[in-house]
Amino acid sequence: MLELLDLRERGERLEAIRPEIDPTVFETVQRILQRVFVEGDEVLIELAQRFDDADLTRTGLMVRREEFAVAEHETPGDLKWAIDALIERMRELHARQLPTEWWEDRDGVRYGEIVRPIRAVGCYVPGGRALYPSSVCMTVVPAVVAGVPEIVLCTPPRTDGTIHPAVLYAAKRAGTTYVAKTGGAQAIAAMAYGTETIPQVDRIVGPGNAYVTEAKRQLCGTVGIDALAGPSELAIVTDGDVDPEFVALDLIAQAEHDPLARTYLITTEEAVIAKVGSALEQAVAEAGRREIVDAALAGSRGVLVRDLAHAATVVDDLAPEHLLILLADPDAFLETVSVAGAIFLGEWSAVPFGDYGVASNHVLPTSGTARFSSGLRASDYVTVRSVVQMSKG
Repeated sequence: MLELLDLRERGERLEAIRPEIDPTVFETVQRILQRVFVEGDEVLIELAQRFDDADLTRTGLMVRREEFAVAEHETPGDLKWAIDALIERMRELHARQLPTEWWEDRDGVRYGEIVRPIRAVGCYVPGGRALYPSSVCMTVVPAVVAGVPEIVLCTPPRTDGTIHPAVLYAAKRAGTTYVAKTGGAQAIAAMAYGTETIPQVDRIVGPGNAYVTEAKRQLCGTVGIDALAGPSELAIVTDGDVDPEFVALDLIAQAEHDPLARTYLITTEEAVIAKVGSALEQAVAEAGRREIVDAALAGSRGVLVRDLAHAATVVDDLAPEHLLILLADPDAFLETVSVAGAIFLGEWSAVPFGDYGVASNHVLPTSGTARFSSGLRASDYVTVRSVVQMSKG
């Protein structure tokens, strides 16, 4: 189940999979952007009917106050507790990430930097295969912490024209200003251009499918964006002393995100790859979302390296979204690694804990972009301006 890739020979390298622009996706998105720019809300309602089978002429494009109240009533108590706890953790995390203003007076010159929140931010939360109240918290909370005055959230409607109660509950509790029932490229266009009901924003954040990513790519410059998200990625580095079942479950947990997800087991021991492969076969038989997991694991790799120094080089070449270090001394290996979106140390630090916000944001760089970018941070929601004042003399 793990395809063996032997990199022990000198000169062999493993590089990140770079996203390719699909001409069909490019043209479809281009048409959608043009239509939203010209037609506004009308095309959003039309496309909700086509893509989501939702009649927004009946329920409305924007979420109303009473819908938030219904969502709070319908969200189970234990789920509300979990969402509230996640919001609080995200507040604590992102409060540490804001730059500070400073001033200096020297030789008759007063100068410094001031920090100001972005005027309006758009947060995209996917629909489709799963439910993402966690993505609401990951994108909205840092905006609130940064002091952004207007936060617009777009997410696809269900077939009855409503948004799932847990998503709405999270949106309200996190501090969203407006929620619009629209998804895909049309949602990105609506936030970038503004429509009759959806305010124009200055920056758009949040993960999405190929159409959402392509819309962000085409609109970059018209509006600020966080990143061009690709399929989810996980690299695990381990030696011979590891529980194969633990490793298999970590790989499956990432594979179930997306049929295009990429997982890598990097090790110095060929026997580990064989043991984890066997454990994977057993675990997959009991896994949910089997079709997605099977498709993702078809692209998984068991990567053989010469030693841990070579493993660090392979990790830096991949620049994976997630890196899990399963070694006796993970901190020592951490010192040798330069690039990864988020890093998890030890067998008890499973990556899904990061996905649900134990102490990190799950909006992370993919497709090798961790080489030059970071995960979503509160500092992404502010601007820093230089200020200079000179005296007459």
